[in-house]
This record gives sequence, structure tokens and C-alpha cells, in this order.
Amino acid sequence: MPDLLLELFSEEIPARMQAKAADDLRRMVTDKLVAEGLVYDGAKAFATPRRLALTVHGIPVRQPDLKEERRGPRVGGPEPAIQGFLKATGLSSLSEAKIQNDKKGDFYIALIEKPGRAAIDVLAEILPVIIRTFPWPKSMRWGVRSAKPGSLNWVRPLHAITATFGLETEEPDIVNFSVDGIEAGNTTYGHRFLAPAAFKVRRFEDYEAKLLNAKVVLDAERRKDAILTDAKQLAFAQGFDLVEDQNLLDEVAGLVEWPVVLMGSFDQEFLATPAEVIRATIRNNQKCFVVSDPKSTEKTGKLANKFILVANIEATDGGKTIIGGNERVIRARLSDAKFFYETDLKTRLEDRLPKFEQIVFHEKLGTQAERIKRIERLAAEIAPLVGADVVKATRAAHLAKADLLTEVVGEFPEVQGLMGRYYALAQGEDASVAAACEEHYKPQGPADRVPTDPVSVAVALADKLDTLAGFWAIDEKPTGSKDPYALRRAALGVIRLIAENALRLSLSNVAASALAGLSVKPADAQKIPSDLLAFFADRLKVQLREQGARHDLVDAVFSLGGQDDLLMIVRRVEALGKFLDTDDGKNLLAGTKRASNILSIEEKKDKRTFDGAPDAGLYSLPEEKALAKAIGEVKAEASAAVAKEDFAAAMSAMAKLRPPVDAFFDKVRVNDEDAKVRENRLKLLNEIRSATRAVADFSKIQD
Repeated sequence: MPDLLLELFSEEIPARMQAKAADDLRRMVTDKLVAEGLVYDGAKAFATPRRLALTVHGIPVRQPDLKEERRGPRVGGPEPAIQGFLKATGLSSLSEAKIQNDKKGDFYIALIEKPGRAAIDVLAEILPVIIRTFPWPKSMRWGVRSAKPGSLNWVRPLHAITATFGLETEEPDIVNFSVDGIEAGNTTYGHRFLAPAAFKVRRFEDYEAKLLNAKVVLDAERRKDAILTDAKQLAFAQGFDLVEDQNLLDEVAGLVEWPVVLMGSFDQEFLATPAEVIRATIRNNQKCFVVSDPKSTEKTGKLANKFILVANIEATDGGKTIIGGNERVIRARLSDAKFFYETDLKTRLEDRLPKFEQIVFHEKLGTQAERIKRIERLAAEIAPLVGADVVKATRAAHLAKADLLTEVVGEFPEVQGLMGRYYALAQGEDASVAAACEEHYKPQGPADRVPTDPVSVAVALADKLDTLAGFWAIDEKPTGSKDPYALRRAALGVIRLIAENALRLSLSNVAASALAGLSVKPADAQKIPSDLLAFFADRLKVQLREQGARHDLVDAVFSLGGQDDLLMIVRRVEALGKFLDTDDGKNLLAGTKRASNILSIEEKKDKRTFDGAPDAGLYSLPEEKALAKAIGEVKAEASAAVAKEDFAAAMSAMAKLRPPVDAFFDKVRVNDEDAKVRENRLKLLNEIRSATRAVADFSKIQD
């Protein structure tokens, strides 16, 4: 079957837009093809700085013929309805329709036959629509000054369209269409400087090979691999290691069509500036990579005074001019960064804090200075709970935000916290206090490191809990996909801090303490801790699900009430999950659910609950007596195990219920004719439900 080749050739597309644009092009074209009945075998899209390309394989030559029966009005129906039916179906008279009888009467039926069109004609119709409606985040119109600008909105001026369609064994046809005066053809262009001449292409394989000869690497992944490999080899040849940066690699691959990797250098004196500042300067301003010296004695590795750049041209002078230009710019930028850093060191962190009194954190939550005081107070309360020194935790909370007002962080916001650590150490602060200045922001995502130093943990928890309590108090909770204050991330951070450090905290208590420190006093303040706890439960489900656990088990544990010790919840969920993977667990769950279902039906029927202890004198069958005895023993054993926080033992105790529960349902008729016996047996079923609630609410567990 034929293949489609489409290329949209333009001025440089911003690197950040390329990957999504390629995906949008593939999606829009293939969705239209399927909607037109042209089911394809495969499709792949590509992007370079100057082109979007798409190949779609195995498209049918023609659309399938369409045969459709369309029901019309009743025979003898109103004339307007009949005329509308004829017009809609294209029939010239009712004699061309057939009559179909059903239980409601006789109706006209039109048989519509629509022959399929040639696929190339369908493509000529849909491709210009896709190009005109392409969803660029930002677009422009262009045209010469003496002429009216074109009507096409595109990310950058569009110069050429290549569109061919045909079988592999034949010369493909050009898809005949135009957009804003640009005629589709089979001509494209190579590298802007190295091979700018036009050349003709046939299908994708031919197109990709000719582009490579014209110094254009079409596949972004291939460009990334080439850049990474060459950069590593170039660094290794000089005795250094490349400091890898995936985001920068993605961006640089979108800036070049023919990557050429070169190495430059900067003055040794700049290495006195923190490595992260050097890296941010070189990365942000020149899109260059830095290298480290493996011979350095520092544990984290020390940067070398070298950098690696990626050019888009093979220079005749071996790249000396390109390297020299980058070195001049980097020297100037590093000089600025060094000045900022040295200027910052002249002012102590605490001397910057008064400026926060003029900076509003949130109009309803006060200034940054007020927030810092709240975090200090909360950190001091949390410190004993996590094994941290109260004085150090308070000092760290006092200084943690101060680096936001420094010159370096103003220039490079991504190093906030980190620079706080550098400045704290420089002014002689305790190592734990300095570490907390950096680590109190962590973890900022599922892959981010979790602090382990108790001082850092105390300040990190205080920072996140103050944020959550504050925005809950002013009713600015996340809604749907909107979370402008990153409150979900803050909650996940709290969960990871507690779970991965094995901390024993009452979330309700610390949330209430955080609320108490706020100046705003909501009317429903008493409900907020429980509401926040429910939010943590939802976030915990997400966290456990990502780790492979079942979210319904979190519901089963949380629904018991009073569960606000996240560490114990996690451990109970783990034990419950392991228990339910056993045969005893599965069968007990089935028996418990059967008991709950029967109870629900009978309680609804009788409009009452069957609480209270069963009457042992009404037991007439050995299975009843055995179950009642087992429930009493298991309740005591499981409750004792839970009290000792030995959840595995509690689950083992629950397993002892399985045989008597199975036997009860095999031999005992619950809805006995004797009303008292029936009531007693229903109470016994309720005892099963009550016994299992020692470890979890089994009704919340999915089968």
C-alpha cells in the first residue's frame, strides 16, 4: 500500500516547541485519515530546527465504498418531512426509496451508496486544513511590506511544503494542494550553510538519506545520541568527565541540524565561584555543558575550567572562531556571576530578612516575614518529634528563605536554597543549619532526594505544613487539574519525609498547630485538620500506587478513623496487602464481604441494624458456636497485635477466622424461620465485620 511523506519547511522553530509539534502533526494527520476510513499501518513524525516531517505507511489507495440505510418519515407522513428526507438523502422521488415495516408502521428507507475517493484526493483536502489550524503555542503572519501579509499563521515563516504519496515500487505522486500561495511539491532543502541547495525527494527512505547527505540529521534522538557520544569522548580525551544534563541535551538537539561538538575554556579564577553557579551561567546563557575533573579530591567532583558547546556548522578553521566567540561571552557572564557571589558574601543572611516585611507572600496570608516566623515556631514544635535540636531547627527556619534576596538567586532562581547553604557555611553557621537552608525545599518531586538530617526534616515539614494549612484556611485548595500553589507536591513531600525517615507523627496535631499560627481564623477551623488528613490520604494513595500497592487498601485502613500516623498506615497497608495475597486472605475477604452483603440486605429490609452481642443460648449448630468462639479469640489476639504495632501478627490472627467462616456459610442458614434465631445469626455476621475492623475495613477492599 502507498506511503505518505509530508514536510513543512520553515525558518527556525523554537526548540521547546519541536517535540510537541511533531506529535501534533502525527496525531492530526492520522486522526483525519482514520475518520475518512483510511486505516494506516504506522506513522512517525520528526522535527529539526527548520522542518516538521511525517511519514505514514500503508495507507489504502482508496477509501472503502460506503453503503448506508437511512430511515425516513412514516408512509403518508407530513409533506415537509418527506421533502426534507428526499433532500437529505439525495433521492429525486419516493419511488427510489424502499418501504420497511416494523411494529410502529411503514417507513421510508433510503439506501445511500457513496463510492470511496482516491486517498490522494482525500489527502489533498485534509492536509491544508491541518496546516492552517495547526496548534502552535505562538504563531505569526508575515509578508513583504509592499504586499498584503499572508493569511497563514505559523510559528515562523513557512517556505516550502513537500507532500508525496505512492507505492514503493512506483514513482510517487505529488499531493496537489497549496497553502497561502505555497504549492506542495517534491522539493526540499538541506543545511542552511553546509548544503543549502534544493533537491527532489521521492519517499521517506530516499528523503532521510538525501537529508543526511545534505548535512541534516532528521531524527532528534539520533542527534541527541551523537551529541552525547561526541561530548563524552571529547571530555575523556582531555582527561575530564562530561556533566550530563538531559534537559539541556534535549534543548541543544533542537537548535542544530548537523551537530558539531567543540570544547572551550575559561579562566581558572572563576572556579572559586560555586560549581552550581558556574553551571547555571554557562547553561542558561550559552547552552553549553560543563565538565568535571575526576582527579579532584572532592567527593562530589570539581568542575574543570572547560566547557563543551554544540555548533551547527563544520567550520573551516576547526571551530576556533566559534570557540573564541563563546569563550568571550562566557568570560563576561562568569565575571558577572563571580561579582554577584562576592557581593552576596558581604551581607549576612539575617541582615537581609527585614526586606521580607515589604514582600507579600499572599494577600490573605501576610508577608514573607510573617510566614518565616510561623515556620520558625512550627519547626521548633516539630523538632523534638523528629529528633532534631530545637535551637538549630529554629535558627535554620529563621535563615532558610534569606537567599531569595541575594544577587545570585535573583539571576539564577534554580539555585535557591543551595546558595543559602553556601552563604550559611561562609558566615560560620552550623553544618546542619546550613544543610537545612538547602534541603527544606526537598523533596520537590518523586525523583528528588529526601532529607535525612533531623534539622532539615523539621524545617522541611514546617515549611510544607505551613503552606498546606495556610491555603486550606483561605479555601484555596487544589481543584481538578489546577494546583497553582503546588499543594499536591507539598503533601507528597510531607508523606515522603515521614515514610522514608520512619517518623512517628500525628498529622492531625501538627496540622492543628500550623493552623493555630495563622493570623486568619476560618469559621470551620475545626474541620480543616480532618479535611487535610483526607487530602493526605488521597496523596498517599498516589504514592503507594506508584510503588505498586493497591489504593483501595489505603481506604480500608483510613476508614477506621483516627488514623493520622502515616508511618503506621503505610506499614498496615503493606501487611494487609501481603495477607490478601494469600489464600487465607482472599477467602476471608470473600467471607467477610458475603457477611456484609447479607447484613446490608437484611438491615435495609428490616430498617434497623443488628448491633449488640449475640445470645449464646440461641446457638443450635456447632458451626455457630465455633464461629463465635473464633471471633472472640481473634478479636483479642488481633487487637493485642495492633496495640504492639505488629501488623503481620494481626493478619495471622485474622487468618484463623477463615475455617469457621467457611463452615458457617456451608452449614448455617442465616434467615431462619425463627425470628429470634435469624436475628441472632445476623448479629453473629456483624461480629465478623467487627472483628476484621481491628485491622481494616474489609468492605472498602475491591475483589
